[in-house]
Amino acid sequence: MAELDTSGKGGGHKGGKIRSKKASTRIDLTAMVDLAFLLITFFIMTTTLSKPKAMDMFMPDKTKKDVQLPVPETRTMTVWLGANDKIEWFVGAPGKSQPTISNFGKNGIRKDLVEQDKKIQATHAGPDNYMIVLVKPSDHSTYKDFVNMIDEINIAGIKSYGVVDITPAEVAQLKKDGNY
Repeated sequence: MAELDTSGKGGGHKGGKIRSKKASTRIDLTAMVDLAFLLITFFIMTTTLSKPKAMDMFMPDKTKKDVQLPVPETRTMTVWLGANDKIEWFVGAPGKSQPTISNFGKNGIRKDLVEQDKKIQATHAGPDNYMIVLVKPSDHSTYKDFVNMIDEINIAGIKSYGVVDITPAEVAQLKKDGNY
């Protein structure tokens, strides 16, 4: 509330010049501070916190043992996710070719995915000429690496991919290459 302080010394003395009284003002901000805290409390209680961002991922039911269709090894690219943002990949059956070490980015695994997909489409005729990517995360890879790999697959336009458990032989190869 505003108060007027009328105790100023001015005018009213005999024989002197007549001066107007100077009134000083004093503003009481108690009510405004109360209102500010009420508004802050109201907005804190009514706002929603940022919702966590999640990616939809559908995993097959492990209790069902369906018959799987054979897939040619020449159409399959296997990607191992190692430690320290390192990736190893190869096309075909494991052990028949030496894995290539790569990293994330447009000049890394994305370029490899696009090149291998073009090669497979050129060598296979018919409607089933697309590449299948098998992603095998290791125990030392991070969730960020997994999400980045799925993003790279989507950016490269790969039609079919799957997430598969890594085998002990593949972990041994990662250790041998220093990526585990």
